[in-house]
Amino acid sequence: MNISLLLQMAADAAPDREALVCEDRRWTYDALWKAAQGAARSMRESGATHIALLDESSEAAPIALFGAALAGIPYVPLNYRLADADLGALLGRIAPAYVIGDTDRVTRLNGDGGHTLFGRMDFVAEAQAKADGPELEETEETVAVQLFTSGTTAAPKAAILRHSNLLGYILGTVEFMSADESEAALVSVPPYHIAGISALMSSIYAMRKIVLLPAFDPDVWLKLIEDEHVTNAFVVPTMLSRIIGRMDAGVKADVSSLRAIAYGGGKMPLELISRALDLFPQTNFTNAYGLTETSSTVALLGPDEHRAAHQASDPAARARLASVGKPLPTVELEIRDEEGRKLPAGERGEIYVRGDQVSGEYRERSALDAEGWFPTRDAGYLDEEGYLFLAGRADDVIVRGGENISPGEIEDVLLTHGAVGDCAAVAIPSVEWGEAVGVAIACKVDCSQPGEEELCKLVKDRLRSSRVPERIVFVEALPYNEMGKLLRREVKKLF
Repeated sequence: MNISLLLQMAADAAPDREALVCEDRRWTYDALWKAAQGAARSMRESGATHIALLDESSEAAPIALFGAALAGIPYVPLNYRLADADLGALLGRIAPAYVIGDTDRVTRLNGDGGHTLFGRMDFVAEAQAKADGPELEETEETVAVQLFTSGTTAAPKAAILRHSNLLGYILGTVEFMSADESEAALVSVPPYHIAGISALMSSIYAMRKIVLLPAFDPDVWLKLIEDEHVTNAFVVPTMLSRIIGRMDAGVKADVSSLRAIAYGGGKMPLELISRALDLFPQTNFTNAYGLTETSSTVALLGPDEHRAAHQASDPAARARLASVGKPLPTVELEIRDEEGRKLPAGERGEIYVRGDQVSGEYRERSALDAEGWFPTRDAGYLDEEGYLFLAGRADDVIVRGGENISPGEIEDVLLTHGAVGDCAAVAIPSVEWGEAVGVAIACKVDCSQPGEEELCKLVKDRLRSSRVPERIVFVEALPYNEMGKLLRREVKKLF
């Protein structure tokens, strides 16, 4: 099967139904399907080995995604925020490519790569012009999407998602044509992230209108909710923080249509999600945890669980508001130690997952073990009821005198201080212990800076002395990427 089937089924079922809105340009399912077919014809004629998108979100993204699938050529959305040297290297790795978007930059960085180049609207026009043409022959290509990893410690790996992986996720989590015509999903995550790709596919299969926001802005986000009567949205924690900040500052918008908000991509502070639940009392919140290599979500904390935890008086039950919920029924999940042994509830280790949607595959190699398990490199633990709690990346663990310390446990304690708005704990060199705890803190607006002794005492009283920071630095804001992930490598530079 091919992911293009998702769009074809939607176009066959309701060709005139509105499928997508982007900056006042509107597309029906039939128009989007015809454009995807036209794009596929153009792509095949080019002789390209990859289809690359170097652009913000627009109608070009779904047309390129499904066009590439029909053409039988891997789709490679690129991070347009990369430095020139990094982007140039990636363009060289996929040459010759059919590139859509910033053609001037491609020419400057990899002009001798033999690429076929189209600006955004030129590509859309090309796809529409070739919408009526000869029947497209089926292809044997099994790779649907290739996404480059962030490459924080080495050259980016090319993560491979096959049609079977992506369809395994969509068919296992979404019911066809389950949305009525009044439903609209606001997509504000970038097209080169797995969350952006899965948002397009799941909304199209459910036949929920997609409202694209090319570049996130909290005021524009709120206005689109009101103007397009948006019912569903996906945000990362930093986006939600900015939205709530604007609402608390007095920005008005009618958000009564908003039935559901899903979030993921980074750690959600307990205080932030609690405030969101207060501000959106009629909205269903879902925390979605997943990775590129797993075709998006593998665990969910659903709306009922959010409400139960938010209203709970029992500390253990309330703590689940900071979890990512339970694994999907179609996914197996285990916590393992460094020797690969399965750990019992309550013990921290590395998260392993297995299932049809799990790729765990790179162009360079496969990361799956002999039994099909994928080591996520995320650290975490399961509680007695099966709720999954994240504890950062496995590589982020602070090893002090042979004792493993999770940065998350220190951060959670510090965030209970009334003046602490955000914080990050990292490993810093120590002559005595090998590694010690360093903490960067961003104070809340209009709050005075707390004393270091006060903060150290808070950690010591709640945890123990080995968790007490050896150094504390105060900053205006912590470094995050556009998907809301904390850049700990940048925090370490502060020390």
